[in-house]
Amino acid sequence: MKILVCIKQVPDMESKFKINGEGLWYEEANLAWRINEYDEYAIEQAVQVKEQVGEAEITVLSVGPERVREAMKKALAMGCDRGVQIACDDPWRRDSFEIASLIAEYAAKESFDLIFTGMQSQDRGSAQVGTLLGEMLGAPVLTTVVDFSWDGTKITARRELEGGMKGVVRTPLPAVVTCQLGLNTPRYPTLPNIMKAKKKEIVSLPVADLAGVEGRLATEKTAFPEKKGSGLVLEGEPREMAGQLLGILRLKTKVL
Repeated sequence: MKILVCIKQVPDMESKFKINGEGLWYEEANLAWRINEYDEYAIEQAVQVKEQVGEAEITVLSVGPERVREAMKKALAMGCDRGVQIACDDPWRRDSFEIASLIAEYAAKESFDLIFTGMQSQDRGSAQVGTLLGEMLGAPVLTTVVDFSWDGTKITARRELEGGMKGVVRTPLPAVVTCQLGLNTPRYPTLPNIMKAKKKEIVSLPVADLAGVEGRLATEKTAFPEKKGSGLVLEGEPREMAGQLLGILRLKTKVL
């Protein structure tokens, strides 16, 4: 079985963000970087499938500059077998459609049986790449998966739906799966596996070598959310607070 895991390197969400000089994205200098949290669940699920079937090879793929190789090394230490970097210095300029097309062009040549992605990235949060990838490859897509099993012939997965409901879906391979938080418990790389990962291959493919397609969206402006008025905390007994609330509603709104 050939398995592909698509990961993204994102800034640590505790970083201090600044808008870049173009006003189109954040300034990347001096940020701490990590694997997108959703993608760690995708890596873990791929490794679990490999452990179950025995004969399987996992390729981890990432689109980005040289620094993404550090994230890929962690994925290799978690159990992936080889890495492929689509070398691109400015992936943030490319929308989900273009990113998916680059991955699809590579994946189509390799004929993967199973592809895992995170449900969404923590920086853009579009939740589109996995779905678009499946459509471009002509494969069924199981999105927002919170439970996964493979019986040797088909996947059975539970999907997170609106209102706390779950849906159960089944499909044979090939298929694309987007992984939700809580699907499993991502493992920590052990020291021996970290050492083994240093010997595993990471191939770099220049983005210019892949045709891809032109993006459908362009960023016009990036800005922090506007600060709005502060909240008001009411104190006292329930009857007193109810009276205060009615007074505020009469004075500041047209509700009453």
